[in-house]
Amino acid sequence: MNIVVVGYGMAGSRLAAELHARSADHKVTVLGAEPHRAYNRIMLSTLLAGKIDEPDMELAEVAGQGVDVRTGAGVVAVDRIAREVRTDDGDRISYDHLVLATGSRAVVPPLAGIDPADLPARVVAFRTLDDCRRILAVARDARSVLVLGGGLLGLEAARGLAARGLDVTVVHPMGHLMERQLDPAAGAVLAGTLEELGVRTELAVAASGVDVDADEIRLRLTDGRTLAADLLVLSCGVRPDTELAVAAGLTVERGVVVDDRLRTSDPDISAIGDCAQHDGAVTGLVAPAWAQARVVAQVLTGEDPTARYRPRPPVTRLKAAGIDLAAMGDPSTGPGEELTFADPARGTYARLRIHQERLTGAILLGDNPSVGAVVQLFDRGGPVPVDRRALLLGRALGTAAAPAGSPALMPDATTVCQCNDVPKRALVACWRAGARTVDDVVAATRAGTGCGGCRDAVAGIVAWLSEADSVAVPR
Repeated sequence: MNIVVVGYGMAGSRLAAELHARSADHKVTVLGAEPHRAYNRIMLSTLLAGKIDEPDMELAEVAGQGVDVRTGAGVVAVDRIAREVRTDDGDRISYDHLVLATGSRAVVPPLAGIDPADLPARVVAFRTLDDCRRILAVARDARSVLVLGGGLLGLEAARGLAARGLDVTVVHPMGHLMERQLDPAAGAVLAGTLEELGVRTELAVAASGVDVDADEIRLRLTDGRTLAADLLVLSCGVRPDTELAVAAGLTVERGVVVDDRLRTSDPDISAIGDCAQHDGAVTGLVAPAWAQARVVAQVLTGEDPTARYRPRPPVTRLKAAGIDLAAMGDPSTGPGEELTFADPARGTYARLRIHQERLTGAILLGDNPSVGAVVQLFDRGGPVPVDRRALLLGRALGTAAAPAGSPALMPDATTVCQCNDVPKRALVACWRAGARTVDDVVAATRAGTGCGGCRDAVAGIVAWLSEADSVAVPR
């Protein structure tokens, strides 16, 4: 079978790896429009902060042994009758099964003074590695930055640039930051934390236009004010890239509509990742994309023809130095009991909603040692402890031998890496098999290679195992 994958981002590269690991009987061709090898897009803000270099973002290369990876090969058309795709250099590639992993594109708002198709050098939409390079090129000689958009990606970009010593202001049209994940109280605490980290916020005001000259950017606001800076970063959300699917006549709503097997309205074409719409929902998170890649690989290779994609409740983590934030579900509405705690002076906020002894929503901002347990309870639907303070304030009960938060207290079934669905037992098994460093464990299990939010937990488990040679390690 000839399988063609359009897109070499985090979804497309994972699908190639899943297919490669399962069968050598299929020829797989991966076509990536970007000229780079696959990279971890989630780490772009860390690159902005100067904490890593570009090679640190690269995902494992999957080429050879039946997998042909072509970078810089944009696909411009899909011919469903001939079962072939056409690239921008005129090449035609036939397929038996086609997988669309085209991802999403940055939304550029309609602002007077700029052309979304031809942005000035000092105005950059933050989405790709090339975008990141352009931002850094301007930032080297810049002193001030405006970030338009106070969502997850915008705040990560703002924090990363502030870490480089730039004067950063975030402009957001809503009344509080990250309004899709946070309530107003949490948004206020987050704004205070950002202020301490060098990021100012302008809330409840929209941008109306941009003036650009050789020296600066001037952002006009709807309240009549104008803000000036050396660089303007646009982080106004993303939109599923469905252009190919629409032109090919596939069913498209917000994204490319797929069923539980990730098949589109054409059974010979699948879609995964940001561009796919399953059960009415699109997602921009890595964990669902990788789960979808696994299902498609199982179906196409015959490993499990009955495999079905079953989405899990998403957990949002803000990956920015000095900020620890986890948000899941909706703790502000619904039946059940609600618990809150706020200490703005210390940048701490917690809100939980519990219904029938199950956690249905939570916001945890600041230092809370129980965040791992809260995520696990939400993800697995386990019963909450009788003492709610253990979750709300991080006052988990421990023993003299195993203090609160110790890996020794973590159940074996606990999912340590949400992105790759890696439980604690897999890390323990890997250590028993001979892996003795964090890098070895990560390479063997993939834990920590998604958003990176679990890296500290993986390191803690490895350290605990290394110190536990003289005692029995729970199985």
